[in-house]
Amino acid sequence: MTSTGIRLHAPAPGWSIAADVVVVGSGVAGLTAALRCEAAGLDTVVVTKARLDDGSTRWAQGGVAAALGEGDTPEQHLDDTLVAGAGLCDEEAVRILVTEGPDAVRRLIETGAHFDESSEGGLELTREGGHHRRRIAHAGGDATGAEISRALVEAVRARGLRTVENALVLDLLTDAEGRTAGVTLHVMGEGQHDGVGAVHAPAVVLATGGMGQVFSATTNPSVSTGDGVALALRAGAEVSDLEFVQFHPTVLFLGADAEGQQPLVSEAVRGEGAHLVDADGVRFMVGQHELAELAPRDIVAKGITRRMQEQDAGHMFLDARHFGAEMWENRFPTILAACRAHGIDPVTTPIPVAPAAHYASGGVRTDSRGRTTVPGLYACGEVACTGVHGANRLASNSLLEGLVYAERIAADIAEVRAADGLTARVPQPVPYPETPEHPLLAPEARFAIQRIMTMGAGVLRSDTSLTEAAEQIQRLHAEARDALLENGKTAEPGVDTWEATNLLCVARALVAAARMREETRGCHWREDRPDRDDTAWRRHIVVSLNPDRTLAVHTTDTADLPPTRPQEQ
Repeated sequence: MTSTGIRLHAPAPGWSIAADVVVVGSGVAGLTAALRCEAAGLDTVVVTKARLDDGSTRWAQGGVAAALGEGDTPEQHLDDTLVAGAGLCDEEAVRILVTEGPDAVRRLIETGAHFDESSEGGLELTREGGHHRRRIAHAGGDATGAEISRALVEAVRARGLRTVENALVLDLLTDAEGRTAGVTLHVMGEGQHDGVGAVHAPAVVLATGGMGQVFSATTNPSVSTGDGVALALRAGAEVSDLEFVQFHPTVLFLGADAEGQQPLVSEAVRGEGAHLVDADGVRFMVGQHELAELAPRDIVAKGITRRMQEQDAGHMFLDARHFGAEMWENRFPTILAACRAHGIDPVTTPIPVAPAAHYASGGVRTDSRGRTTVPGLYACGEVACTGVHGANRLASNSLLEGLVYAERIAADIAEVRAADGLTARVPQPVPYPETPEHPLLAPEARFAIQRIMTMGAGVLRSDTSLTEAAEQIQRLHAEARDALLENGKTAEPGVDTWEATNLLCVARALVAAARMREETRGCHWREDRPDRDDTAWRRHIVVSLNPDRTLAVHTTDTADLPPTRPQEQ
């Protein structure tokens, strides 16, 4: 691995703290990793972009998938995951997930998370798309993420872990040998630290969540601007499978011009028997798949989009009027409140829905221990590509992946520390550059990027749309680059400009991968290449950043991802 030497234009760190591990992100993956590292005796610091409970985890409605029910087995869970992944799952990674998953959920319960129970006293389990069994554990009806976040945040605070909130992480620090030496970050507002500083640590865990804000309409919160993937690319790490962006089929339709975070209508609503219908009340998913409305998400999203095209409609409907008021109020109170807040009562009216960007199945490439191609840098949760999701994530596997792989990362860091004789290596970062290494985009570029990506790389893609998107994205990149080269000018450093620059970095990599994959597979739908081509494309696309800021894009030789650290295997 060779570092790119590229960093965001930012002031040099004005303060620093030291630790054994810095965890970036405070969702289920980040906080689980932090708690396990702390339990192993590691001095751990958690850095998060907003408050501890402001990440994507608290917005998760459906639940956690694990073989916890009577008659269910990890093998059945594995089979459903492999089918959803459309031939690109790493089977060993999935096997780790489904076999270690049940105990990981039990440890989460021991940490303090309270899941809904049946009248017999066991976990109340539901079904979601792609699952042949009821194996989704949920909390508060449809507030699973909020409950998990509450429990983990309380545990972090009870154990006194050091936390830095309202902090945007900028770049990875490395030593002269290219090993991880910590991160730079900018802390917003008042607090113990302010402005740009650094956390020096020999191990960094990226758990920064997704990049849904690269599209105009998404279920992701405003903080999901792909910061972890962009940081990893600048650090020289490889990313994989970025073209596989899952568009959730049923997002509350707020109008054709609606932008930003949109309310999710959980797959669990369909799991409990809601029907997808068009304006005439026709159930159009029946006959398209054996599971109809409970088919994997890519199939349902395609079914909805096709029907919208056929009828020149902006949305379809989710009909759950037969649930009745009591079921809506007890099982789906969060969704009920969100719908009513927008003038729709699902007790009496079908819910208008349309697909929106929801989850990145790809991300920073890792091995089964969460190790990236940069020594000392780990990744888990949505920012990572472990190989579990393949071309399309199975519903409710995301929270489970965060739990399982965060625990594996903590175990690996503890093992490395033990091998070093229980003395942490004191990292010596290479000097911070005095001149801007990476031009910054003006804040308004964020909206331009979102429009370009929605039009060219959204649910429907083609060579024409992707080529146009690539040209427009490259134009934004070139304008910023040329302004820096010709007159040394770049946008003023700040959260808005750093986020816009990160979004551009992610958009360039995503479009490059989507253009290369000339087939339809999973949640990557090419109108001009409608068939799945296993002979040519049952392999992964890997992207990295060159020192001159161009992209290096290549495919793997087989469907298996190569080791992240060949010399250590």
